[in-house]
Amino acid sequence: MTSAPLSAETIKNFMYASTATVSMQMLKRGFRNTAVSGVRPLNPKATRMVGPAYTLRYVPGREDLDKPPSPNDPPHAQNKAIEETPEGHVLVIGTEGNLRSGTLGDILALRLKVRGVAGVLSDGGMRDTPVIGNFDFPVYCVAAAAPPSMNHLHPVEVQTPVGICGVAVYPGDVIVADGDGAIVVPRHLADEVARDSFEQERLEKFVAIRVGQGKPIKGTYPPNDETKKLYQDWIKAGEPAGG
Repeated sequence: MTSAPLSAETIKNFMYASTATVSMQMLKRGFRNTAVSGVRPLNPKATRMVGPAYTLRYVPGREDLDKPPSPNDPPHAQNKAIEETPEGHVLVIGTEGNLRSGTLGDILALRLKVRGVAGVLSDGGMRDTPVIGNFDFPVYCVAAAAPPSMNHLHPVEVQTPVGICGVAVYPGDVIVADGDGAIVVPRHLADEVARDSFEQERLEKFVAIRVGQGKPIKGTYPPNDETKKLYQDWIKAGEPAGG
């Protein structure tokens, strides 16, 4: 596990590729349980999200521990996550699927945004979704929930493995998200998966052009030697939109 930032090249490659493509690259490496299903972006115009995971784990709340906040409260794990998630990282919030309370609201989400955090991924609910939905900031969750987190949740720790919709996320794993959801990539595989995802996405862009021109699937997708040769010629020509 590492908190080292991703290279600009790896981020660029992941941002170019869809999560569908990244999931295929993970499958080629034997990973079948990497797709976080059921989460959706609050702002459909702010969906692309790439960054290492910084994790926050909640457990079910208890009345003697979870009360309305006051200025004199000692710091807890949520405070730590809001102020210490590194720039360019994704705050990943595990709640055991609790949808009765929001894990964050608009003010905390705004704080993450202005600090340069790459986005938020939660398997729980989110408060103030109409406001967050206007942010140019990727926030993924399962549902809207008006009650504050302390209604039903207790923040216990940061930077520990969490389960998000049945998928394990370890601190430092790379989160790649778009409108289809999110994919979790182990950090030690991130550079090669990003590189191969870029290449697959570019090839499929060319294939889609060919199919749109009326070419049959056989020999085009997956590409045969002739199509691969045409693909290399297309790259050398500067990847023209018309193929």
